[in-house]
Amino acid sequence: MNTTKAAEAAETTADTMRERFVSVTSRLLDEDPRLALVLAEVTMDAFRPAQEVHPDRVINVGIREQLLIGVGGGLALTGLRPVVHTFASFLVERPFEQVKLDFGHQGTGGVLVSASASYDWPSGGYTHMAPGDVALLDTLDGWTVHVPGHPDEAEALLRHAYAAGDDKVYVRLSAQENAAPRPVDGLRFQTVREGGAGVVVAVGPLLDNVLAATEGMDLTVLYATTVRPFDDAALRAAAGRSTGDGADVVLVEPYLAGTSTAAANDALRQVPHRVLGLGVGRAELRRYGTVDEHTAAHGLDAGSLRRRIAAFLG
Repeated sequence: MNTTKAAEAAETTADTMRERFVSVTSRLLDEDPRLALVLAEVTMDAFRPAQEVHPDRVINVGIREQLLIGVGGGLALTGLRPVVHTFASFLVERPFEQVKLDFGHQGTGGVLVSASASYDWPSGGYTHMAPGDVALLDTLDGWTVHVPGHPDEAEALLRHAYAAGDDKVYVRLSAQENAAPRPVDGLRFQTVREGGAGVVVAVGPLLDNVLAATEGMDLTVLYATTVRPFDDAALRAAAGRSTGDGADVVLVEPYLAGTSTAAANDALRQVPHRVLGLGVGRAELRRYGTVDEHTAAHGLDAGSLRRRIAAFLG
């Protein structure tokens, strides 16, 4: 199979973030000889055409997640730009020591691309859920974290990550998505609405729920698809539009509640403020259910968000 056909084969069903990951990565493997892909069985079938064309740069290590990260770090030492992929729980949590050492300690860079974020696959059970992935990476230095809310945004942020020199980047893909994409640059929060009663920061695929929840409320809504580094300047500017005695800020994140609370507090350290962190709760939900049922149980559906935000604002 020639390179053009391999990329075209991957692009035929690019409808979800994960499928878009396959199509854009297959295309860039053709275009960039520095790019290498390391897999641990997950999504391997979709990348088989690319592996036929680039057997030396599409590597499947099997169900060995520590080895997955180790191989990625090793490829980075040779000068390649490794893209390492599996489910979030097996990409960040299980091989965390290797992430810490093989990228951080060795001073190498690469792109970790996850799937099945938080509770995207409820029937997979708790072993396949990783709401704490971003909080865990926060314990390490120098990681950029992208959280797209639409396949188009995922493609833009993946391209940004692949071209980011030797930086360490985590791209958190989700089965949940917003109805429409927004232009993203991998740097800044976007102002979606302006108001004077407070600020709500909506992260990635939760933007639509936040917009529905805050309809008719006098709030500024910021949209974040890159959460590390945190856009301090955008939050300070939005907080400066508040008409009260201080700034009220609500963070709505599709992972562990409170993950970015410290970042928001640091950004506003010179400003009187309150911060409410909403996200996935710490309690384990032991019934499979559906994605929508998990969203509601964690209070992240539009109705629950409206009640929680209104209560916080008083």
